[in-house]
Amino acid sequence: MRFIGKNYGDSKGTDWKANWGDAFECDVFGKVERASGGEAQSHLLYKDNDAYLGLCYRSGKTGGYDAWVGMFAPAGTEADAKLGYIDFPRQNLGVCWIYGKEDEVHGLIPLCAEKLTAAGMTIKSNEYGCIGHFERDQCPRFTSPDEKGNVILDYCYFVL
Repeated sequence: MRFIGKNYGDSKGTDWKANWGDAFECDVFGKVERASGGEAQSHLLYKDNDAYLGLCYRSGKTGGYDAWVGMFAPAGTEADAKLGYIDFPRQNLGVCWIYGKEDEVHGLIPLCAEKLTAAGMTIKSNEYGCIGHFERDQCPRFTSPDEKGNVILDYCYFVL
């Protein structure tokens, strides 16, 4: 698959809320969906592909993480000139579903790697450590609170 999105640079100390706001203003998701053959077609790539992603991925230049906001698209999809992309080989994901109030679920993200490891998964890494992880805001799990006002945030790591 190809991840297409906007790279906001060093993720350390990034203002994710501002990045997401900018991504909506710049129509990042619409551009990816149109490049993938339209909204309906773009959502057929894999189960839960009707999700927007906040990706932290190792930068080959710095060894730190770059903060990206975007979506997965079919391999070879042309990215808009104002967006970038990362090509991913076929691989497995370890996914944590974090259930709670939207303003609380993000605070539980640091526990996900530990939970996946405890479940027997090995998080992919390179000489710098973990290769990448991402928030997957899947519709409607994350976008439509349940009767208790809770959402489910998917948090994913590339695993062996």
